[in-house]
Amino acid sequence: MILRQREIPHRRLTVPKHKEIAKGTLRAIIKQAGLTVDEFLELL
Repeated sequence: MILRQREIPHRRLTVPKHKEIAKGTLRAIIKQAGLTVDEFLELL
């Protein structure tokens, strides 16, 4: 699944469409999104 941010910066993320995602993959996605792990957890 490819997600794209509408506002600048136009970040594009590729997220696997699985029930479970490996920890390293999730951390990489969070980093690509420009977030820290703590910021990501606050959004959940």
